Amino acid sequence: MQWFRRPVLAIAERDAVERFARSSGLTRKLVDRFVAGESLDEALPKVLGLSRLGITSTLDLLGENVSTSEAASAAVATFTTTLRELHALGLEPNISIKLTMLGLDLGDEIAFANTVAILEVAREVGGFVRIDMEGSDYTERTMATFETAHDRFPEEVGIVIQTYLFRARADVERMMERGARVRLVKGAYSEPPSVAYSNTDDTDDNYRRLMRLLLEHGRYPAIATHDPKLIADARAFAEAKGIPPDRYEFQMLYGVRRDAQIDLISTGYRTRVYVPFGIEWYPYFTRRIAERPANALFVLRQFVGG
Repeated sequence: MQWFRRPVLAIAERDAVERFARSSGLTRKLVDRFVAGESLDEALPKVLGLSRLGITSTLDLLGENVSTSEAASAAVATFTTTLRELHALGLEPNISIKLTMLGLDLGDEIAFANTVAILEVAREVGGFVRIDMEGSDYTERTMATFETAHDRFPEEVGIVIQTYLFRARADVERMMERGARVRLVKGAYSEPPSVAYSNTDDTDDNYRRLMRLLLEHGRYPAIATHDPKLIADARAFAEAKGIPPDRYEFQMLYGVRRDAQIDLISTGYRTRVYVPFGIEWYPYFTRRIAERPANALFVLRQFVGG
């Protein structure tokens, strides 16, 4: 789907488009569909609401590519507060982080030190931290940082693998060898054809292969997709192989396919929702729109009143 994603993201990167999106009341309504609020206080009631339905969450403070150590430290403070607040509420302390928000652009050692500070709190409260994968320029550095962290915090940290990247199978095998928990996603960044599949069918086929590999041989994989065919395939494969539902979980995004989330949890499958919050919602929002033509059509219908 790179043919679709690239032009949408290119348009979204224009300053005038971002200014319009941030100032438009209509856009605000659309953002509220995908983002749980601009603060932790706004997001926590959404997590509690999901919990009442039997759905677990992973909270993500939106933001990336910070340019100062002060901004990275502020992110660490919010992430550690989030872990402690979830614990205090009797909820699973589960968060997702991006290394560029923790200072990766300032140096690998800065991002690692900030990651360790978060993981120490996760260990303290019995929580879990998932390191999100960003654009392909950061993939190997993210993997290396994760591996160093996983050596010290094997129970507290997991990683994300993007199946539209050609390197995905090698990365999955690399993670299975060390017993790391993997969240499998298709990928949402604009990538060159030298590193990623440009065809949706190729990405889906790779997802299916790696999903089956993780289900059979991985450690509690997270099957993160909204694709009903892939979800049905995962369920059928697990049943055929005698893999019980407590050996894996499905993951979906806040505000996307809520009906499917309810269906999964009501039929006995563990389901977790990725709940983003924060004032830096624009890049995340545009990637959600660019992921699928259906998302873009949804936005278009809102603007034309359909």
